[in-house]
Order: sequence, then C-alpha cells, then structure tokens
Amino acid sequence: MNILVCYKLVPDARDIEVKADGTIFLGKAEWNIGQYDLNAVEAGVSLAEQTGGKTIALSIGSSQLINSKARKDILSRGPEELYLVIDDCLEGADTNLTARTIAAVVKKLSDVDLVICGEGSSDLYFQQVGLQVGELLDWPTTNSVTKIEIGDRGLVIERTLEQDVEILDVPLPAVLSVTTDINQPRLPSMKEILRAGKKPVTEWSVSDLTVEGDLENQVEVLSINAPPTVDRKQIMISGSSEEMVGQLISYLSKEGVL
Repeated sequence: MNILVCYKLVPDARDIEVKADGTIFLGKAEWNIGQYDLNAVEAGVSLAEQTGGKTIALSIGSSQLINSKARKDILSRGPEELYLVIDDCLEGADTNLTARTIAAVVKKLSDVDLVICGEGSSDLYFQQVGLQVGELLDWPTTNSVTKIEIGDRGLVIERTLEQDVEILDVPLPAVLSVTTDINQPRLPSMKEILRAGKKPVTEWSVSDLTVEGDLENQVEVLSINAPPTVDRKQIMISGSSEEMVGQLISYLSKEGVL
C-alpha cells in the first residue's frame, strides 16, 4: 500500500507580529509543519508499518518550502520519500488550487492507494482540501476520521460526529481527513533524524504537473488583521447559583449578547 500524506508549512505563532494598525507581519516567522498535519503523517506511517507499505510525504507552496530543517523534520517522522511542488503561483493558494495541485501529483505518481490529510491547516483551518481532493479524483472520501484499521475489502474507519460514531468500510483508493484524536504523533529519534538526510526529495513546479483549471485562487483575500484588543471588564458576580445565573443573563442581555 502506497500512502501519500499531505502537510502544510505554517508560521510559528510565537513569531507572528501584530502591527499598530492590526496587520500581520510574518517576515521573521519560522515555518513549521502544521500541528494537525502531524496526526496525518503519524496515521500514514502507522498504517504503512502494519501493511508493509510505503509512506510518501507531499507539500505544496512557494519559497517557504526551500527549508532544509522542515524537510528533515518531516522525513524523520517516518515517510520514505518527500515530494515538494514549489512555485510562486502557489503563494497563499486557496483550498481549490491546493486540492487541484495535490490531485495532479496523485495522478502523476499513478500508484497511490490512499491519501491522508489533516482535518484542517493550523493557520486557516478551512477543512476543505481533503474533501476536494477526493472529489477531483472521484475516490471515496471521508473526514472526521478518528480510527483506521485494515479490513477485508480495504479499510475500516471510525468517524466521530457531534452525537454519533460511524463505522464505515472504505474501499481503496480513497482520501481520508483525520482528526487530532486519531493518535499521538511520535517524536523522532536521533537515528531517524540522521537517516532523514539520506531519504530522496523530489522537487516539481506546476509546469511539471497537469493541474486542471487556471492556476489562480478562486478566493480573493482582501485583508488579514488581528482582532482588536479589548480590556477585561472585571465584573464580579456573587450570590447563590440561581442568583448568579440571573445576574449573568441580565448582563449579557444588556450587552446585546442574548
């Protein structure tokens, strides 16, 4: 089984600067693997270990991917190969362009049995890429996956919804989006870190792929601003439980929240 795990580099939240006018400055930010994507990588590697398969990592973007530290980081977590699609037109790519590019990679590789994505990216968390990739490939597609097991006819997955848990048989090839509840990502050992530098890395641009449609975002971003800071009102509520509930409801009603 060949498993393709997708990940995105996102700016370290500790390095994000908010300017006086509320705009975001990322010029000094370090770019790391998104936290939700680490669960996708771990799920793919664990499944490959069970089946004797191979895990391939994939990321698309612009110059942020020219990052030797991030490459070693992803490869030290278990994938045997890494594919990068680096192109200026992928700077700030929306979910549609991202999904079309991933689908083009899958078709070019031609022997992928399973694509695993995180539930959403750590920066924007739109939760759309995995679903769109599955639609473009016309493969069975499921999100909110919290467990994956090998079945007689493919995979048996557990899907956790708000009030229900679904158990589904999923034939291969397929696309799955996993949640953070599926596993605890492992920490690479020193041996794995040293071995990562010897694993193959393939770089492509979009011209090396057959991406369906225009290489343009379908969503126009007008601005990205941090929310204004608001001082705490420091209102204290006291009394019995019933009295405090009444005071809280009265205050929220005056503020227009209820």
